[in-house]
Amino acid sequence: MEPIISTKGLKKIFRIGKVDVPALRGVDLRVQEGEFVAVVGPSGCGKSTLLHVLGGLTSPTEGHVLVDGNDFRGMSDADRTRFRRHKIGFVFQRYNLLPTLTARHNISIATHIQGNGFNPHRFQAVTSMLGITEKLEHRPYALSGGEQQRVAIARAVICEPKILLADEPTGNLDTENSQIVLDMMRELNRTFRQTILMITHNLEAAAVADRIIRMRDGRIISD
Repeated sequence: MEPIISTKGLKKIFRIGKVDVPALRGVDLRVQEGEFVAVVGPSGCGKSTLLHVLGGLTSPTEGHVLVDGNDFRGMSDADRTRFRRHKIGFVFQRYNLLPTLTARHNISIATHIQGNGFNPHRFQAVTSMLGITEKLEHRPYALSGGEQQRVAIARAVICEPKILLADEPTGNLDTENSQIVLDMMRELNRTFRQTILMITHNLEAAAVADRIIRMRDGRIISD
């Protein structure tokens, strides 16, 4: 079976002044549809850069990136934007919720941006599974950090993206809320067969995944 994410010889070099700084040094990666994969490593090892390349947020310097059968090399910025809108959901350490909107509208706004219409059954299923049905009329300031992150996850998956990319999703949470969010991401993966690639520096957080990939100095050192 063809993987939903595949990279070959992936390199990313940032130019800082007159100095080339390699962030990725030849990454080969395969993720099957429905897998929950955690990428761990110390700060500066290249894991967030890898997520940004896989999400089409930045272009690689060298190498191949195939996501759901699409080769990013042949896509314009506009093509990648459209692809992200329909195929990829993002969850970041900062929740990025709109402060003037309720949780309900923070989630449903994603359906308006994608343009495929609002699916009330999907909305009910996702918000119920994430345990936020009683919080939908609250604005972000009235929610705990864990509740805000669950709203952000709901927003990321409400349009049924094939892939969820999560960058340190528990980085701003205490231990209890971190475990709640991780358990619910695990449940998303099991219930909806949601493909998840999660970046984290926390091995305890990574333990909920099917696979743990370790990075160091821009390379995968174990899988």
